[in-house]
Amino acid sequence: MTTHRATADQTDRVEGVAVRPVAGHIGAEITGVDLAGPLDDSVVALIRRAVLRWKVVFFRGQELDHARHVAFARRFGEPVVLGRRGSASPEDFPEIETTADRLELGGRFGMEHEEWLRRRRHTLLRGWHCDHGARIDPPAATVLRAETVPPYGGDTTWANLAAAYAGLSAPVRAFVDGLRAEHRLGVGYQPRAGDDAYLRHLLDHQVASVHPLVRVHPETGERVLFVNGYYVEQIADVSRPESAALLEMLLEQAVRPEYTVRFRWEPGSVAFWDNRATIHLAPGDNAHLGFPRIMHRVMLAGDVPVGVDGRRSEAVTGTAVGRW
Repeated sequence: MTTHRATADQTDRVEGVAVRPVAGHIGAEITGVDLAGPLDDSVVALIRRAVLRWKVVFFRGQELDHARHVAFARRFGEPVVLGRRGSASPEDFPEIETTADRLELGGRFGMEHEEWLRRRRHTLLRGWHCDHGARIDPPAATVLRAETVPPYGGDTTWANLAAAYAGLSAPVRAFVDGLRAEHRLGVGYQPRAGDDAYLRHLLDHQVASVHPLVRVHPETGERVLFVNGYYVEQIADVSRPESAALLEMLLEQAVRPEYTVRFRWEPGSVAFWDNRATIHLAPGDNAHLGFPRIMHRVMLAGDVPVGVDGRRSEAVTGTAVGRW
């Protein structure tokens, strides 16, 4: 997202467009705006303020096609173009990734999707993630829209990492301010016995970066507890047992219920979140229902995280700024 220091509160509104918080620390619903139409600069500024203040904002009843989805996202930054997508993603819109692509991943490597997911998310905290957190420059924000959703189930949950950091005691904040951690693609994957094609893929296509454990948000100046359960490998300069205990404590802090919001999707719903200040949890309660769930996302290019001490993240392997 374009650099812009601002705040938004419960009364923030422009020309009938209102921001209504839905939880104490994170999440707001924005009403009175048609994302498919031309947006006045004042409305764009309002939405930007709301995203920075509430970390994730929701719109309902939107009628966006792929072109309008990309056009809306472009008002807030430069859309990422992924080098590889699955067959469900629209061929003519390289900025859009259809999340149904994920269902193909296990099949590529000789296992059912549920087995692939189970091997990657084998603890309660493993599914929490920011988008592409192992990159040197994770996306700044994500705009996700729902095309088809189950009649029940399939909710997404987000956590506010700035609030989680602020909620730590002062001595713990001072301690974690100076730490760094390695974020790596495929961390914690439990291999199959014998030959495992997915493990070979991970080893051949590694992506890893060392990020500050606490990053300074480039727009708000907030300190953000930069942890997640999906990519974080090891806290640097501490032993593995110490690292495991610290990461579990910090992740449990990050996803405490008071720092989260859960959103029930409807066709035409749109969620727009700050990927630098949140982690989210994809639903795990709908696979057995047999209902289709088709979502489309556009991610906005991000910057290299900077720690409290001013040190920038460092690439380890398989990642470079702006190269997808």
